Amino acid sequence: MIGYGFMGSAHSVGWRQAPRMFDLPEAVEMAVVVGRNAQAVADAADRWGWAESATDWREVIARDDIDIVDIVTPGDSHAEIAIAALDAGKHVLCEKPLANTVDEAERMADAAARAAARGIRSMVGFTYRRVPAVTFLRDLIAQGAVGKIAQVRAAYRQDWLVDPETPLGWRLQKEHAGSGALGDIGAHIVDMTQFVTGLEVTAVSGVVDTIVKERPLLGSGSGLTGTAAEGYGEVTVDDVAIFTGRLSTGALVAFEATRFATGRKNDLSIEVSGDKGALRFDLEDLNTLWFYDRSAPAQTQGFTRILVTEASHPYVSAWWPAGHMLGYEHGFSHQVVDLVTAIAEGTDPEPGFAEGLSVQRVLAGVERSSADGSAWVRIDAGALTPGV
Repeated sequence: MIGYGFMGSAHSVGWRQAPRMFDLPEAVEMAVVVGRNAQAVADAADRWGWAESATDWREVIARDDIDIVDIVTPGDSHAEIAIAALDAGKHVLCEKPLANTVDEAERMADAAARAAARGIRSMVGFTYRRVPAVTFLRDLIAQGAVGKIAQVRAAYRQDWLVDPETPLGWRLQKEHAGSGALGDIGAHIVDMTQFVTGLEVTAVSGVVDTIVKERPLLGSGSGLTGTAAEGYGEVTVDDVAIFTGRLSTGALVAFEATRFATGRKNDLSIEVSGDKGALRFDLEDLNTLWFYDRSAPAQTQGFTRILVTEASHPYVSAWWPAGHMLGYEHGFSHQVVDLVTAIAEGTDPEPGFAEGLSVQRVLAGVERSSADGSAWVRIDAGALTPGV
């Protein structure tokens, strides 16, 4: 695993827990974690259960005993590491968003396609797909539960940047993060919409904005928090992105990605409305799915709460009895299960780099639209063009 910050801890939990709770087709060994600070990465290895630590990722991916490379670094290094690892014959798991630019994502997708021809697999870490309720929502839509999709509402709202004195971490610098709320959390709702509906976002119209334009320089940080140093620096990414999407069937999606939704800690929600019913999910209540069935008698119609903890629900049988809740960390175990299973079976895991590229194109389309007065931008493979 290359990187050891917030996502490093989450991925480590997944690698550690999956082999203990699921019957994986191959044994998994947590061989080495890599970071620039020798002492800090050694401490991370001890804390999370990695056998050793290192500071040179190039040396690590050249090792014969390494089969999978898990990339949890900031986005500015994703392309270089992933392409090198794939070319070295390593399977790759890369955190989202896939890259900082469409050009980088295209090069990564090309490298993944070349590697796939040699049996080398790659996957993007859109982990929320693997929350059991979200996977079940996708399954219900595929079975026709909502009928023809008319409209989707998808939002990811956080409030960790409301305080203007929150320090200037790497997520607030374009050269490291690529974009702000749009790429960091907006990528999740774009992917989730495409995943659960089975449809592509083909056009967007939107606006991005930076609410706090300067912040204290970062002294030290961990995860999303940190302490300030002397002086201030410019915030070069967006704080909020609000945009409309057009799906391949013509249906509309209302998207919102913000780090300024006061009181919302990690509120990822999606609601899919169709001519036969509706489904909605909220990450802050992640064991629950709400279903509205229009075929029910009028006097009993209403959203029905489904507790997604039955053994028959996706992934759940490996965990606890019904009603014993799962949490944020379990999706990372499910991610490991799906990746290792695909590698063992010789199949391409999902989402692959091509799907990561499709999300990257949507994000670029939103930025293009915002810069052009919120004009509609069509998302075409290889180009962004005006129109719906």
